[in-house]
Amino acid sequence: MRVITQQTYGGPEVLTIVDAPEPQPLPTEVVVRVRAIGLNPLEARLRAGEFPLIGPPPFILGWDISGVVEESPLTWRFRPGDKVFGMPLFPRPASAYAEFVSAPALHLARKPASLSHVEAAALPVVGLTAWQGLVDLAGVGAGDRVLVHGGGGGVGHVAIQLAKALGAHVITTATGSKREFVEGFGPDEVIDYTAVDFTDAVRDIDVVLDTVGGDTAERSLGVLRPGGHLVTATAEDDPALIARYEAAGMRFSGIAVDPDPVALRGLVGLVAQGKLRVHVQETFPFEHVTDAHRLLDSGHLRGKLVLTL
Repeated sequence: MRVITQQTYGGPEVLTIVDAPEPQPLPTEVVVRVRAIGLNPLEARLRAGEFPLIGPPPFILGWDISGVVEESPLTWRFRPGDKVFGMPLFPRPASAYAEFVSAPALHLARKPASLSHVEAAALPVVGLTAWQGLVDLAGVGAGDRVLVHGGGGGVGHVAIQLAKALGAHVITTATGSKREFVEGFGPDEVIDYTAVDFTDAVRDIDVVLDTVGGDTAERSLGVLRPGGHLVTATAEDDPALIARYEAAGMRFSGIAVDPDPVALRGLVGLVAQGKLRVHVQETFPFEHVTDAHRLLDSGHLRGKLVLTL
């Protein structure tokens, strides 16, 4: 099979396509013939050596997949021919930039007919991050006021829809150029953070979901109601910031996404109800992975990028 690998850290040009043996499934695993691969900003950081999550090269990046079960010799969950998607093994390497991937069956879900392979591959990392942050950690419910930072990004645009489905009043931040795009996902308010300081524009927030980073988590302290909750995907390991939140009587949670079949099925249910869609900005053939990573490096994305096979 073909895989995309790298022998050293660097820019997109270090990604190369080589031949490799097809994976052999362990008990409870299935082999998936991959049809689409979702790309995530984390993978650009790993490629460049900015974040040592999976050790030094050589390695094969990727977690988001959608495809067709090729082999399922030692599990009852799927059979050959089943269409599946998921985010297997994270944060351990799933080696998903490949034509075939061996994955625990429990880390996959059946692909709904309403989602193409491209759309399904775009959903797991961002969808599970939003679900685990808003549902599992924050327990968002009807009437809550939720602020989503970075509504135009991968996690952000899914989080807006999820919070609305949970019955929340949703406010989000976005650049002026993304305003119309973000409004299409149904938030109650959109703040153009290039024109207005969000700390002056909102108050009495129950839950803040931070996907932006920088000083956003620290500044969000001032917009939360007493006892409010910050969920962050970018500052989970900042002891000083955690202490500041706790001293102010606020809750602080860092979200590090993990495989979750229950949440995957929950996301599928929202898709089936027409309450959730994932936006794919652009697709690239498997062979054009360097072009995809150049766009990923730009940092100015609307939704997700996907490789197709």
